[in-house]
Amino acid sequence: MITIQKYSDENKTNENQKQEIIQFLFKHLEQYGDPEKDISDAIDYALGCEKKPGGHVITARDQQDHLVGAVVVNKTGMSGYIPENILVYIATDKNVRGKGIGKNLMQEAINSSHGDIALHCEPENPALHLYKKLGFTSKYLEMRLKK
Repeated sequence: MITIQKYSDENKTNENQKQEIIQFLFKHLEQYGDPEKDISDAIDYALGCEKKPGGHVITARDQQDHLVGAVVVNKTGMSGYIPENILVYIATDKNVRGKGIGKNLMQEAINSSHGDIALHCEPENPALHLYKKLGFTSKYLEMRLKK
């Protein structure tokens, strides 16, 4: 049995919980991840720190209270031309993948978000199939200018 916990600007993590989530995402995002500082910034944003628009962090824990999944969604502060939310990170522990934890986290993220949700996904990411099953479509090719 999995326990789902949602954190937001109304229900913030404590510092230990936040560090556990950062370390979990850093480890389990593997080649699709970012530096710990970026993950920390996305979590702070989701928790509404420094008057950011907010969002939510959702975690999944197993019966032994081990963290087995996490998702971070940030509100964009926009709508229509840019979706209201962006799913920044989602990861499950590689030892429990294929057991529906990622799907449960995604469904909770969808249900907890008001408005549309965007996400970035590399074409070879195996989670792409889950995203499509849940109704995500690919309308645009993303391009970035790194300065």
